[in-house]
Formats: sequence, C-alpha cells, structure tokens
Amino acid sequence: MSSRPEPRLTPELLLHGYAQGVFPMAESRDDPEIFWVDPRHRGVLPLDGLRISRSLARRMRRGGFEIAVNRDFTGVLSGCADRSETWINAEIFDLYTALHRMGFAHSVEVRHDGQLTGGIYGVTLGAAFFGESMFSRRTDASKLAMAWLVDRLRLGGFALFDAQFLTPHLASLGFEEVPRARYRTALTAALERRGDFDAPGAPAPAQEVLQRNAQTS
Repeated sequence: MSSRPEPRLTPELLLHGYAQGVFPMAESRDDPEIFWVDPRHRGVLPLDGLRISRSLARRMRRGGFEIAVNRDFTGVLSGCADRSETWINAEIFDLYTALHRMGFAHSVEVRHDGQLTGGIYGVTLGAAFFGESMFSRRTDASKLAMAWLVDRLRLGGFALFDAQFLTPHLASLGFEEVPRARYRTALTAALERRGDFDAPGAPAPAQEVLQRNAQTS
C-alpha cells in the first residue's frame, strides 16, 4: 500500500504557520526540504525602540538615495538569497512571491543612482510584521531600509515586529530577545488588531523618520 504524499506547503498554510508562531526554513539553497521553526527565544523590536546611530542619522540627512516600497519585491528576495549560505530555496522563493501577490508580503527598498543597493522583506498579518531577511550592497543600505520600515509600521499602527532570531547586529539596532511564551502573548494580541502597511505619509522624509525615531545613539 502506497503512503499518502506529504501535503504541499501553500501560501495559505504558510500564513497559518505564522499565526501559530512558527516559520519555515530550508537547510540550504539546494535542499528541497522545508521545515518549521519554533525558537525558544525570539528577536523582537519594540517599535518605539529603534536605535539610529549618529553616523546613520548623518547618512539619512545627507540623502543621495531613494526609498521605495514593493517596487521590486523579487529583487529584494534575490538580494537576500545572494550569499554563500542561505535558507531561501526555490520553493521558499516562490511561496513568498505568491504571498506578495496576495498582499501579505512586502519589501522596503533602497536605491542609489537607480540601482537596488539594499532592502528588507517580510510578512504582515493583523498588526504583526514578521521580518524575514535583509541585504546591503552599500554601507548602511539595510539600516536605511530598517529605519523606513519601522517608521512605516509605527504610522500603520503595528504592534509587533518579529525578527525571528536575535543577532548582535539586530541587538545594536534595539531588538530584544524574549521567551517563547511572551512572544506568543504578544502575537495573539497583535493578530487581534489591524495594521496598515500602506499608511498615508510613508515613505516619509528623512527628517520626519528621525524625529519619530528619536533614540539616536
């Protein structure tokens, strides 16, 4: 008797997983298997706690770059996967592209002289944003994307920014590590609310972003 095939991971199942507090990964770009991850501790950002360094604030004021949203989602996804080791395999790439078409996955992009130089992408559900990955091809490009993303989340009434794992880089930006139970409580509360990723006034001018994120170190 033949065994029943494993159910294929769909965009809808992916969203259900996020709502339950888990997210998918692959071991590598070439590994076709996808598994669910449920960390004991999660990296989250209090949305009033982003730390903008003085050097980044100077770069923001100086300008010379362009911020855009959802203009080139696949370009950001490709930029995040363009590294020697990545958990973004072909199926994950296709799934998040589908979520983007459905309006659940978004990207914030940074361009210099018209060229995509950095960005960040993630998934929205209710008033929760699940950050997936970011990349830089120029100094501070991903930090610029982060600053404008957080400002957009604040303007849109979001309550949770989940970065999955805390890294030293994210900790320097103000992210904190919280235990699974505390994360699940915050997630439940965020899913009961509605965030607006397309909130009026975003992307905002650099000075407004700096004023609303006043924790400059």
